[in-house]
Amino acid sequence: MGLKKRSKVSAEFSMSSLTDIIFLLLIFFMLTSSLVSPNALNLKLPSSSKSSSPSTERIDDVRISQSGNYYLNNRKTSLESLEAEMERLARRTRNPAITISPDRGTPTEYVVAVMDIAMRYRINGVLATEGME
Repeated sequence: MGLKKRSKVSAEFSMSSLTDIIFLLLIFFMLTSSLVSPNALNLKLPSSSKSSSPSTERIDDVRISQSGNYYLNNRKTSLESLEAEMERLARRTRNPAITISPDRGTPTEYVVAVMDIAMRYRINGVLATEGME
């Protein structure tokens, strides 16, 4: 009764060939992405004789300092009075809009609080990138 010994098949494979392929693909995509021009299409866009921006009667400026102080049109105010002022703005203006200008390093929750109020009263908000100095 001679039993034959079965040879075990190894389920492992060499990772070196896989890393070579990935490295070559990486080089290929890096070279081709640098050759692609973002302005490849030479388009002549239509021009307008009239400005088509939505008309706003007034744009208020809301500034937020690092310490959490709110300024509406360069006048210091609390968050509650800012909300009341924004509600008045929403009532009397057809397309109300504000500019939100946080100071550098202002915690995000202060900015989000103003954005929540603006969203509640359907006020268009623009987030400015330069803050108070």
